[in-house]
Amino acid sequence: MLRSWDQFANLVLTDTKERYFVTLPGPSLSGATSLSTEAEPVAPRKLYADIPRGTYLVRGENVLLIGEVDLDKDDEDPPGYQPGPIEEVFQVQKEAEQERKAKDKIKGRKVGDLWGGEMEASGEVLF
Repeated sequence: MLRSWDQFANLVLTDTKERYFVTLPGPSLSGATSLSTEAEPVAPRKLYADIPRGTYLVRGENVLLIGEVDLDKDDEDPPGYQPGPIEEVFQVQKEAEQERKAKDKIKGRKVGDLWGGEMEASGEVLF
């Protein structure tokens, strides 16, 4: 909920939630017995989870767009997704992020070898 704002677009948001979306591969059919030689494709599970985050202060320089949300639509599940356990969704999201970082590191090394330099902290936020 938007509680307050000022002339610099600084925002105070309360009751915030962070929504994670993940896609899990379908269950393995290795143990299933089937008369056909071809395994039928199993649709992956698409899950989401809302993690409560509380109150946020967003600095105006980070605001790109502000819009109204239809609260009736917001209560419905996102199309094609179903709610999942927070721990499972968060763990899958964390693993996907680690995998992405590892791939980015490999790409950085290849670019560094190609250009004769090192890509320092490209695409990564350092605090």
